[in-house]
Amino acid sequence: MKTAILDKSTLGADIDLEPIRTLGETAEYLFTSPDEVAGHIGDADTVVVNKIKLNRDNLENAKNLKLICVAATGYDNIDTKYCQSRGIGVCNVPGYSTDSVAQLSVAMALDLATHISEYRKFVDSGEYTSSGIANRLTPIYHEISSMKWGVVGGGGIGTRVAQIARALGCDVCVCRRKSEGDFPLVDIDTLCRECDIISLHIPLSDSTRGLISRKRIESMKPGAIVINTARGAVCDEQALADAVIDGRIALGCDVYSTEPFGKDHPFASILNCANALLTPHMAWGSAESRARCVKEISKNIAAFYNGELRNRIV
Repeated sequence: MKTAILDKSTLGADIDLEPIRTLGETAEYLFTSPDEVAGHIGDADTVVVNKIKLNRDNLENAKNLKLICVAATGYDNIDTKYCQSRGIGVCNVPGYSTDSVAQLSVAMALDLATHISEYRKFVDSGEYTSSGIANRLTPIYHEISSMKWGVVGGGGIGTRVAQIARALGCDVCVCRRKSEGDFPLVDIDTLCRECDIISLHIPLSDSTRGLISRKRIESMKPGAIVINTARGAVCDEQALADAVIDGRIALGCDVYSTEPFGKDHPFASILNCANALLTPHMAWGSAESRARCVKEISKNIAAFYNGELRNRIV
């Protein structure tokens, strides 16, 4: 069996890939450009991929390909319908990054609510020293326990964030498809209108694309904090940028419709804004999370070739 890892660099140089290597011959590529994909997977039985898009155009000549393992929970970069038509199995890794993403989501909300970054800049710049005043209390911040936190998505990550928010003293509500769980359920419009903190933890699909629309963003409370660690395209990114520039909301975002985003992306206009905290799609990537991911991929591969169903999407 030959395995091709197409974008090894996205897993981090510190992570041990030995669990995958022990399963057979392994070709490892730090990165694979779109025009290199077909060549890199041409004779592979198994492909491990994180961010790269796989579809009919680059899969049709991969005659040996039997299995695609996504090094992630989301798999919107894989043409699953084509894979199904070809009999190519697809596996993902659910749940491995729950604690990592929840931690980053809450950290972003706390930073934006407390203005920690701004206060640090005040000290680091030397302004605090030169002011001669023992303390500074602007920008004004409020106790997070006085806030209402709305969680969009009630899966593992959303549930963990809701649990942490409740532990911090927030009034918590959840928007989810299933009427279950330990938190009050609300519809998306009510959540956007009533919550001080809105965090997004939903997969990208036809039903969630553009869910956080301009109309819903405009309905948000002045100063509302929006956290997106889900997928960039679940939001109207231009409307978010406009709201940040106008000072109507604060935004913490780790995911984008184009990654990395370019100079023509709406968020290029909010770089260095005090009310915007943008990070490079790293919420999932704690050392512990990435190690779990690699181990789970190796188990998915072994199970597949043993005729077992494990984390199968297709």
